[in-house]
Parts: sequence; C-alpha cells; structure tokens
Amino acid sequence: MKRLLCVAAISVLATPVLAGDQATTYPYDGSFDDATFAVESAIVGRGLVIDLQSHVGEMLNRTGADVGSDVRIFDAADIFLFCSATLSREVMEADPMNIAHCPYGIFVADQGGEVLIGYRNYPEGEMQKVQAMLDDIVQEALQ
Repeated sequence: MKRLLCVAAISVLATPVLAGDQATTYPYDGSFDDATFAVESAIVGRGLVIDLQSHVGEMLNRTGADVGSDVRIFDAADIFLFCSATLSREVMEADPMNIAHCPYGIFVADQGGEVLIGYRNYPEGEMQKVQAMLDDIVQEALQ
C-alpha cells in the first residue's frame, strides 16, 4: 500500500497542470531569471529564432495604477514568441487557418516566488504536433 501511494505521489508531481484547459504549466525549481534563460536556450538550441520576448509582468506592474488597479498579478512574467518554419508549413498545409495559432509561445511566470513554465493548449488534430514541440522545449528547460 505504501509503495502504491509513493508511485501515485510521484506520478502526480511529474504531471503537468492544466490551467482550465487553456494552458499547460510546470513548476520550475529555480529563479525566474534561471527559468527564462533555460527556456531561451532550449528554443535557440533547436535552431529556432525568438521573434519577441514580451515582458508582460513588467507591463502589468507598470500600468496597474493607470487602469485603477493595485493588484500585483506577477512578480515577473515573460512570453517567448517564435515559429518553426518546418512545423508551421506542415500544419498550415493541412489547414491554412492554423495561421491563427502562429507564432507559438512559451511563458515563464513568477507569482510569489513560485516559478512556472508553460504554453497555451492547442486544438486536436495537426496542432497537437506544435503542442508536442512546445512540451519538448519546456521539458528541456526544466532539466
């Protein structure tokens, strides 16, 4: 029984968290800066070009008072936007409207010292190939 509980606990810890079916997130054991470096390295290491690193956390913190809010959502949050020419061509040849999902993004967020890495979930079908690529990149960054 003890062994079964240990196996169950380990499998839960290794499972991604689905954020309301919108996103898949994984906890990162380290700092926000280390996580962003790991994500950037994993993307570039695959020969992909980062088109934009959006500093969403900074923007939200900077503009909160301007929109009448004092809520601090993230201590830090960045999104890396990029494309894969090979995979994008494949999914858009299957359905040209898959253009709606490009570019692809991986985010890193820090909320109260808890750092997460994640990505948006894509629809069933051809876009699952993109989601698998994103998960592979995130898994590399988590190591």
